[in-house]
Amino acid sequence: MESIHCNSFVKPNLLNRSFRRKRLSVLDRRDAPSRQRRTFSAVRTSNLSVTAAASTDISSTRNASIGNRNPKDAAIMTTGMERVGKSSAALEQLDIERGVCIPFRKYSPETVRSKVLESRGSVVSLASRGVEIVWNLGLYWSTLVYDFLVGRDEEVVPFRARQLRNLLCNLGPSFIKAGQVLANRPDIIREDYMNELCILQDDVPPFPNEVAFKIIEEELGQPLESLFSKISSETIAAASLGQVYRATLRATGEDVAIKVQRPQIEPIIYRDLFLFRTLASFLNGFSLQKLGCNAELIVDEFGEKLLEELDYTLEARNIEDFLENFKDDPTVKIPGVYKNLCGPRVLVMEWIDGIRCTDPQAIKDAGLDLNGFLTVGVSAALRQLLEFGLFHGDPHPGNIFAMQDGRIAYVDFGNVAVLSQQNKQILIDAVVHAVNEDYGEMANDFTRLGFLAKGTDVSPIVPALEAIWQNSAGKGLADFNFRSVTGQFNKLVYDFPIRIPERFSLVIRSLLTQEGICFTLKPDFKFLEVAYPYVAKRLLTDPNPALRERLIQVLFKDGNFQWKRLENLISLAKENVGQMSSNPALRVKRVESKLDLTDTIKDGARLFLLDEGIRRKLILALTEDSKLHVEELVDVYKLVEEEVDIPTLAMQVVQDLPNVFRDFVLSWSNSVLSDR
Repeated sequence: MESIHCNSFVKPNLLNRSFRRKRLSVLDRRDAPSRQRRTFSAVRTSNLSVTAAASTDISSTRNASIGNRNPKDAAIMTTGMERVGKSSAALEQLDIERGVCIPFRKYSPETVRSKVLESRGSVVSLASRGVEIVWNLGLYWSTLVYDFLVGRDEEVVPFRARQLRNLLCNLGPSFIKAGQVLANRPDIIREDYMNELCILQDDVPPFPNEVAFKIIEEELGQPLESLFSKISSETIAAASLGQVYRATLRATGEDVAIKVQRPQIEPIIYRDLFLFRTLASFLNGFSLQKLGCNAELIVDEFGEKLLEELDYTLEARNIEDFLENFKDDPTVKIPGVYKNLCGPRVLVMEWIDGIRCTDPQAIKDAGLDLNGFLTVGVSAALRQLLEFGLFHGDPHPGNIFAMQDGRIAYVDFGNVAVLSQQNKQILIDAVVHAVNEDYGEMANDFTRLGFLAKGTDVSPIVPALEAIWQNSAGKGLADFNFRSVTGQFNKLVYDFPIRIPERFSLVIRSLLTQEGICFTLKPDFKFLEVAYPYVAKRLLTDPNPALRERLIQVLFKDGNFQWKRLENLISLAKENVGQMSSNPALRVKRVESKLDLTDTIKDGARLFLLDEGIRRKLILALTEDSKLHVEELVDVYKLVEEEVDIPTLAMQVVQDLPNVFRDFVLSWSNSVLSDR
């Protein structure tokens, strides 16, 4: 949503429109299915056993019910249940890969089927739309076959890629969204086609104001003029699923953004999803061979995200989740949402006045430090990915702004993705394995994340992963960028049966888009020079036991303590604090600009006293090569002496000694009992 000071406001009471009063439709979590806040919403896969047990009971009840019916009805019901079971299995596979169990699901193949077939004239509508899709895609496919037969398939790739982009635009919103997904799926299409689809525009002509205003009134149950004192006569932005207006609340005088869904878009989406899945059923064999999964599974992933975007009450919840996650972060601005003015087709949120992130001169003219702002942006993105597990899936330049006070602001939360605690830990494991050059375990991480089907032989992939990482890491931070790594990874995906799960395609898209914004603002910007210090700081300061374990894995390689790595981690973490402190938003909030290692040192001391294995390794590290490594200890101390208040730390360690002693006794007694 661009920062536009629009003077073309019109008075709602001057608009001559018919008003149809309906029951007020507002967002109220008490009326919605209960769910945990997404920051902590990773219901682990162990919960799936409960779901499975419940399903078993239900199945046995249904089977008993079928047995009491006549054979013909029983056969029909059994066939229907088999179909339901097959599609449910696909969704359960997605849940297992994600590490979550979703109690309430907006999308399911059965829901789509019933929605489409319950309407009048559905058969005619499906048939005509099916013919349109098959005809256009078949015609395009025939041109590709002809190009191959005459031997010009490579030379006409740019033209055919543009042709595909235009074709998807002409086929409507479902295909526009599908094209945007394909732009991040090297497991499905070639890289040159992906590059063309990356510029696939979601901008479409706006629908009439009269229609939009009528939808607002229907959703909110009140005349427009009773809610807003003025509203823009033109749309601020228009996309395939909806459009945005700027308005002023009559009650408070606050400026807000109103997002309105396109009329009758939902039946179109449901119809296309039904046809997508029907076509996918004919491609399952090919998909299994190339990707290791059914084509229907890919459609289910796509359909799930698309239907989430259609429900603006879900977007309102996403905004609330982001507000909760960043409530203590003075560098990030998330717009407030007006819950009493939201419904499935209308969303009202705080208006954001900011500077577009593609205008470096405007950012400088506002007196903002470019490096400090970029550091804030990268840190905010990494927090979403590695800390919260809830991240913005579409951070293009129109959705990110620089505020006058140095904060970064996000808008448009319809497309977000969730990473479970399990997925986040595996991602961190993959980083640790990359640092330790353990490419075999790195390949296993791909299987655990759902890139490879279970049971896949990873041995042929290990050398390819090693080549990619060595080639990228060998260049150093100065030349490392995600786009080059992604390009090499795309070739790997093309050569092996790798499927990129939807949530990770969004991760890749998000990182590439934000790296592109950084390059636009500062062409010589080094993404990893900011990302590495953030990760280092997180490893050193986060009290999460899982991260403490990963820190130990980084500091020990082949049983040897890596003194240089510890020094590098501390230096990088201090660098992150220094970069962040240059942002005016932090100076206004008077945030501490020092690296606080107090808890880390306390945890390290406790671990040294209680863990015999760690104690032995550290003693060996201090006496390695038959000499005391005093010099290394002095170097580490020099790095942290300004960051740690030694007397305070010593006092805290002494105060914690009774707890440490108790834990030591418990540990010793457990070891004695286990020996007996």
